Amino acid sequence: MIRFLDLKKINERYEKAFQDTLKSVLESGWYILGNEVVTFENNFANYCKAQHCVGVGNGLDALILIFKGYIALGKLQKGDEVIVPANTYIASILAILTADLVPVLVEPRLETYNINPDLIPTKITSKTKAILAVHLYGQLAEMEQVNAIATEHNLIVVEDAAQAHGIERNSNFEIPNSKTELWARAYSFYPSKNLGALGDGGAVVTNNAQLAKVIQSLRNYGSESKYQNEFIGINSRLDEIQAAFLNLKLANLDVDNEKRRSIAKRYLTEIKNDKIILPFWDFSKNHVFHLFVIRTSRRAELKVYLQQHGIETAIHYPIPPHKQKALENMNALSFPITEKMHEEILSIPLHPALEDEEVSAIIKALNEY
Repeated sequence: MIRFLDLKKINERYEKAFQDTLKSVLESGWYILGNEVVTFENNFANYCKAQHCVGVGNGLDALILIFKGYIALGKLQKGDEVIVPANTYIASILAILTADLVPVLVEPRLETYNINPDLIPTKITSKTKAILAVHLYGQLAEMEQVNAIATEHNLIVVEDAAQAHGIERNSNFEIPNSKTELWARAYSFYPSKNLGALGDGGAVVTNNAQLAKVIQSLRNYGSESKYQNEFIGINSRLDEIQAAFLNLKLANLDVDNEKRRSIAKRYLTEIKNDKIILPFWDFSKNHVFHLFVIRTSRRAELKVYLQQHGIETAIHYPIPPHKQKALENMNALSFPITEKMHEEILSIPLHPALEDEEVSAIIKALNEY
């Protein structure tokens, strides 16, 4: 069986280093917000070519804390509207709601699965204060156009980069709004991510010193000094052990992303079946292929077929956010492109530990379907 994702295989090259690092952290006696977190924050900020990085508990909290940080700074108010793609993972929308803001959903482009910037202006109202762009599946959203719209309307730009580690470093694209106070990006280090921890973890990167300082406080009960609380914060801190593991893996992120691209290139050039729609990619460095997502009107049949041929697949995601029971007030909304995507998408294996012969077997099976 070719597994969809083999985390044990991906991480086994680090086993000895993980054990040595764990021993070092244990012997230090400092397990929360110590040197390992500071080192990773500095390393990841440098990697992202950003001025500040704040390690937090997970990717969802990273988004929530960005929005709450802007509220604390007076840049947002409760009830403000945030434009967000309709086809994102629900966490993007949950973060907006948790910060007492209002999500306004916009359809994606069917070709890229990212938000369609041509539609954003039609959703802007006097209450619109931010755009949350999502680099879905690891492909950079059309940020030049998003950023131009944000600049024209004086909107905050927040990026959900939970699936896009390395997208800044491996792209010629300039970070949107990077020279202003109106930009921040959220990352997740969930184990399956391109840069994955051995548990939960997340980070915020920004060039806004004030925002970074507020988020540092908010992640730690709203406290800058022990037992002195400036804000109503939460407990969401990247722990020392995960930070130490991430420091080890960060050194190989570019290499791993290149491996992902090389596999994606094979899929795109060698899969030839008119029943299968392949994702758009211009072969530039604007994609880190967290996932390789194909589409077919016969998804259930194809999934069974691949399973019978020893190939495990996954669906990212079977139910669009506006059709989820948790978002019942959105259930009556209609987003035909989003709904079509969620009915047809199927993710096939793509990760750095995938062997060449496994890639060939996947291509062969898809071409014979």
